[in-house]
Amino acid sequence: MHVLMLSDVYFPRINGVSTSIETFRREFEAAGDRVTLMVPDYPGAQAEPGIIRIASHRLPLDPEDRRMELRTILAHEEQLRGMDIDLIHIQTPFVAHYAGTALAKRLGVPCVETYHTLFEEYFHHYIPFLPKGMLRGLTRRFSRRQCNALDGVIVPSTAMAERLQSYGVTTPLRVVPTGIPLQQFGQGDGAAFRQRLGLAPETPVALFVGRVAGEKNIDFLLQAHRLALLRLPELHLVVAGEGPALAGLRRLAETLGTSDKVRFVGYLHRRAELPACYAAADTFVFASRTETQGLVLLEAMAEGVPVVALSIMGTRDILMPARGAVSPPDDPAEFAEALANLLQNPEQRQRLAREAREYVQEWSAPACAGRLRQALAELLQSRMNTGPLTPCTSSPVD
Repeated sequence: MHVLMLSDVYFPRINGVSTSIETFRREFEAAGDRVTLMVPDYPGAQAEPGIIRIASHRLPLDPEDRRMELRTILAHEEQLRGMDIDLIHIQTPFVAHYAGTALAKRLGVPCVETYHTLFEEYFHHYIPFLPKGMLRGLTRRFSRRQCNALDGVIVPSTAMAERLQSYGVTTPLRVVPTGIPLQQFGQGDGAAFRQRLGLAPETPVALFVGRVAGEKNIDFLLQAHRLALLRLPELHLVVAGEGPALAGLRRLAETLGTSDKVRFVGYLHRRAELPACYAAADTFVFASRTETQGLVLLEAMAEGVPVVALSIMGTRDILMPARGAVSPPDDPAEFAEALANLLQNPEQRQRLAREAREYVQEWSAPACAGRLRQALAELLQSRMNTGPLTPCTSSPVD
């Protein structure tokens, strides 16, 4: 099977979509499939086999991302026609979506899309001058139209499937979590990372990893941290990541009087630094209400770090079994109480750490990639059984 994946974002831009694409690409190729990527070019991006970089422009309101031109992508039609593409898999709903659906029609192949992001909960952070209700209504109609123009939709969690169905999406949905490359975690040098930050071995540390943006609800964690300090005066909160909310969160920590116990450590290299950062923590904390999956929870568990997180949207699938994790109510005071209780109970931490290492095996990248390959193969078989292809119309994926 030769899959063409299109995305508006990819490395060197670091985020969950880039990670998901790379994970599935690696596992597909290991299983003998071919994957070709069409993604934006970035300053300094290196040429790689199997990746078609599309000339892109900087976005004025979001300097981290790039915008491809639709006509530039479509100009590759003849090149793609000679590559025996079996299926197009879109990863983002912007230019990549419209290019992918157009190419699928021209090439006569099925078209699916992975819905990575709950956009109705994101746009108001970036377009604050429009009412939230208006933005949500527009986003839901936008998502419904796009999803119903596809042969199938892949979602990373049950909650995301339920949300899309509530929008009126009728295209068949398949829940396939991304999974994580377990071989990259489990051996982090936590002691060295603590030494790098000047933190003593006995200092309690709570860690957040992710994009430092409004939708991650990091201000909730700062509020909970302030309350937890009443019981654990030396508790440090480490925030690893970069993003547009960083300056505001620094100011909030100053306002709360906790800036001396909050460390913003910036972006960490996934392989060289991130495992050690996880291993340095006593617990991982997460309060996003808009996650479609929550891979960072699994990465922390792979390092044997117990999780304290809100069980909302995509994190629900991970946290529901209550293995390796504690899920307090959506309230800073109760979150702080659960965090302090865990940090003051070494036996519980050790038990949850063991559970986490065992549980995360069920979320390995090869296992999840196998589920995605099966879903795509079933789609192709379904199209062959139903006669000539009519790309980008509904057909069963489940």
